[in-house]
Amino acid sequence: MVNVSLRDVTLTYPGAARPSIDSIDLEIQHGELLVLVGPSGCGKSTTLRTLAGLEFPDSGTIAFGDRDVTGIDGAQRDVAMVFQSYALYPHMTVAGNMEFSLKNTKVPAAERKRLIDEAARLLELEELLDRKPRELSGGQRQRVAMGRAIVRRPAVFLMDEPLSNLDAKLRVQTRGQIAALQRKLDVTTVYVTHDQTEAMTMGDRVVVMNQGRIEQVGTPRELYDEPETLFVAGFIGSPQMNLVEGTWSDAQGAQVGGLRLPFHPSAPHSGTPLTYGIRPEDLEIVAEPGDDASLVRIAVELVEELGSDTFVYGSGHGARWTARLPKGAHPAIGSELAFAVRPSSVLAFEPSTGHRIR
Repeated sequence: MVNVSLRDVTLTYPGAARPSIDSIDLEIQHGELLVLVGPSGCGKSTTLRTLAGLEFPDSGTIAFGDRDVTGIDGAQRDVAMVFQSYALYPHMTVAGNMEFSLKNTKVPAAERKRLIDEAARLLELEELLDRKPRELSGGQRQRVAMGRAIVRRPAVFLMDEPLSNLDAKLRVQTRGQIAALQRKLDVTTVYVTHDQTEAMTMGDRVVVMNQGRIEQVGTPRELYDEPETLFVAGFIGSPQMNLVEGTWSDAQGAQVGGLRLPFHPSAPHSGTPLTYGIRPEDLEIVAEPGDDASLVRIAVELVEELGSDTFVYGSGHGARWTARLPKGAHPAIGSELAFAVRPSSVLAFEPSTGHRIR
């Protein structure tokens, strides 16, 4: 039973203008699949490397259960890492790659065979054990890399963008396999990705990072429905949330370029600028809009048809908008559409701090 904790962990590379990771506090429960997600340079891979013992923080502590591993080399931490590049030995067979670390740690031959056979069965590699990496597809190579980690029976799995070299269809298939395998093995797992779809479909919880700091930690549903900052609101969701500049006043309420929005803050904010957030699916098309000032009117500039969904992109009220249309809708470029905003769907943020206003 291994919980992993990071307490006030900071690491700054020599010559860097800011810390790569800055005062990271994180608790990871035993058996949890925790995903670190964010744009390039946000610190997610550096955080993973500090957990692996490949980097050592300038300050703070890292613990596996009751054991402080902050200054301990990675070889002594009982972790297994799966890399983006597979990192397989080309001259060895699949079985040889999986067996290599077991030989180095003097595991008896009979036990090595048992562990390899068990991992091969879990990963559907039984028929490939005698092949070399060059004879395998990208997805098969990634499964071999996972098998090499599994046979070690580590306390913690660390995965650094393991699917980024796969094509789109194989990514979908393999991420489901990884999530199912992780639940079966019940091993604490930290998974790094820049792909928010991967993060939202795989993680028990997701950590959104930005410029070395944690913006928010929560379940995928919490991050989507209740973003705490402007960054999370704009990063989570595809297409992203509509973020439009407006104002609030006691007399006029929430306004965006003359449009009235159904939002009322819980504290006085009269006369202050606010950024309002509305998901594309929370705009409902209105067939006969009339002169209602509470409707979002969008001049259509782009229509994106994705089979089950159709999205329109356009401008209105001095802002850019995205809206999801019902199946079968085919608006013309240049036409104007009107949308009602679903009550209670509007979020608001302070532009100066990026923090959400309830």
